[in-house]
Amino acid sequence: MAFPFDLRRCRLLGLAGTAFLALGGESAGALPVADLPAPASAREATGLVAAYFGVVLLIAAWVLLGRLVRGPRPPAPRALLLVLAVWAAPLVLAPPLFSRDVYSYLAQGAMADAHMDVYTQGPAALGGPLADQVAPMWQHTGAPYGPAFLGLAAALSGLTRGGLPAGLIGMRLLALLGVALMAFALPRLARHSGADPAAALWLGALNPLVPLHLVAGAHNDALMLGLLGLGLVAARRGPVPGAVLVTLAALVKAPAALGLPAVVALQARAGRRPLPAALTTAAVCAATTVAATVTAGTGYGWIGALGTPVSPRNWALTGLLGRATGALLDRLGSGLAPLAVPGWQLLGLLATAVAIGVIWLRLRLTPVYALGLSLLAVAVFGPAIRPWYVLWGLFLIAAAAPSTSVRHRVAALAGVLALAVLPSGGPADAGRLVLAVCGGLLGVVVLWQAHQAARPPVAAPAPGRAA
Repeated sequence: MAFPFDLRRCRLLGLAGTAFLALGGESAGALPVADLPAPASAREATGLVAAYFGVVLLIAAWVLLGRLVRGPRPPAPRALLLVLAVWAAPLVLAPPLFSRDVYSYLAQGAMADAHMDVYTQGPAALGGPLADQVAPMWQHTGAPYGPAFLGLAAALSGLTRGGLPAGLIGMRLLALLGVALMAFALPRLARHSGADPAAALWLGALNPLVPLHLVAGAHNDALMLGLLGLGLVAARRGPVPGAVLVTLAALVKAPAALGLPAVVALQARAGRRPLPAALTTAAVCAATTVAATVTAGTGYGWIGALGTPVSPRNWALTGLLGRATGALLDRLGSGLAPLAVPGWQLLGLLATAVAIGVIWLRLRLTPVYALGLSLLAVAVFGPAIRPWYVLWGLFLIAAAAPSTSVRHRVAALAGVLALAVLPSGGPADAGRLVLAVCGGLLGVVVLWQAHQAARPPVAAPAPGRAA
């Protein structure tokens, strides 16, 4: 490739991408209701084009950075951490992007702070400006999050007194803390797994899904993954610190509970007897759960809330198959059509259980890699999926994948999913889709022109000599 790139150019190109994304988000992001532009307005259209232009620049910067990481003189992990900080900087004060979930977090935190039952009541019971920001389908839905996260959300609500701008910044700072913990854990897990720390950071922390969804979207998945990674690092020292941190991760979001068997497996690989390690891990998990639940004051309703319904138009694999099957049964006049989606979701859960069993019992992989594949199976076969759910598994696969082919596949998946959601988090109608494609194509054209301009000029043939 003739395009001359080095670490500085990659850093600046990614910075330009997130800067354009932040600017575009000011009119096309998941804005507060009062700031939403008129549908199909010039302001929204310009913001959408700018946002997708920025996303393409960011993806290009990440791909070029990957070539440096695989090159003869790869950048040190510390230099990659600086790249991550530079790329994330424009998004810190940007409006929420790609999802309105952060407004649900704030409303649920305000409910917990007011001692309302967040597991049986939705944000509609809170009322007021915060509840108005929550998407209509979640207005009457209980929180699916654990007491560790809701305790933090309640504390943030108390500090900000329910103020929307301050609350959004606070949630983003929590997400940044999670990303920082991920970046701290990745090179350590990679060294323990015999992988390249720089490659682990490139794939696990610098892939576009992290700045786009964990930072710009301020998702609590960042905190879950940060605590999970830190717990796996701590598990090498003993079952107690590992079990405490992994349990706290699960009390943010439940999928992290799959990390508890990994804590036991890491102890066994360190030479400790499996049964005492398992008993200690279970006891520490129970004690941590009780302590976190009592501290948060939310009660144990979060156990039942794990069955919180998903969007009926969710594009999870089981949802797509269920809707297709239901449409076919409806055409055939069968009364079984309403059971199609629940049936496929049940099959998805069974497929997840089988996949996890095969991963742990038959493939005999390292604990961190097995956990990464298990979490990826939960995301793929589960009843709901969002692009950032793939990070559950990708984060650990980046640290422990035994081959570059696996890394290439998940890297390609991350690059494609980075383009999958509009900055507003809303549905992609034909007009918005065209604008998004135009913004992406504009980015491709600019990159191609830069590539052409950087090519060395072709020397003209000497006079009197055949070309």
